[in-house]
Amino acid sequence: MEIKDDYFVHPTAVVDEGASIGAGTKIWHFCHVMASAAIGERCVLGQNVFVGANVTVGDNVHIQNNVSVYEGVTLEDDVFCGPSMVFTNVRDPRSAFPRGSSAEYERTLVRRGASLGANCTIMCGVTVGGQAFVAAGAVVTRDVPAYALVGGIPARVLGYVCACGERLGMLVPGDRRRCRRCGREYACDGRGLQATP
Repeated sequence: MEIKDDYFVHPTAVVDEGASIGAGTKIWHFCHVMASAAIGERCVLGQNVFVGANVTVGDNVHIQNNVSVYEGVTLEDDVFCGPSMVFTNVRDPRSAFPRGSSAEYERTLVRRGASLGANCTIMCGVTVGGQAFVAAGAVVTRDVPAYALVGGIPARVLGYVCACGERLGMLVPGDRRRCRRCGREYACDGRGLQATP
C-alpha cells in the first residue's frame, strides 16, 4: 500500500509523472493514469482502470473495474461509471490509418451526477446530461437529456429519474412530478426536465 501526499495508490497501479490526483482519491489494482490526466478529490478507480492523457475527472467520481477513459473524455463531479462500460474517442477507426493526434479525437462530456450502467457504450462526440441514467448494456449514439433514463441499442429515452436515482416515469411538456423517495420536484418543458426550487 502506498499513500502519496493525501491520496492512495495500490502498489500494482501506475501513475505517470505529471498526472494530477486530488486529495482522498483511491487508485486500486492494475490501474494506469497517464501524464497530464487530472483526477479530482475523493474519486475511486476500481481494478484495471485506464485514464488517458488530457482526461479530466471531477470530484467524487466512481469508475468501476475494467473501464478505460480515453483522451477526449471529460467526467464532471459525482459521475458513476459502471463495471466494464466503454468510452470511445474515434468514430471511424482504421488500423491502417491511425488517428493518433488529439485534434482527431472527438469530445465526450458526461455532466455532473450522471450514472453510466455496467457494459454500456458511450459513442464519442456526445454529451450525457446531468443526473441522467444510462441503463446497463445501452449504446448511446446521441446526446442524452438531463435526468433522462435511456436504454436499448441505440439508446432511447425510457423516462426520467430524480437526482437521487428514483424513477419518475415518462413526462411531457407541462407535466410536474415529485419524487416519492426524496421529495424533490421537477417540471417538464420544451427543453426537457428541470428541477424546481
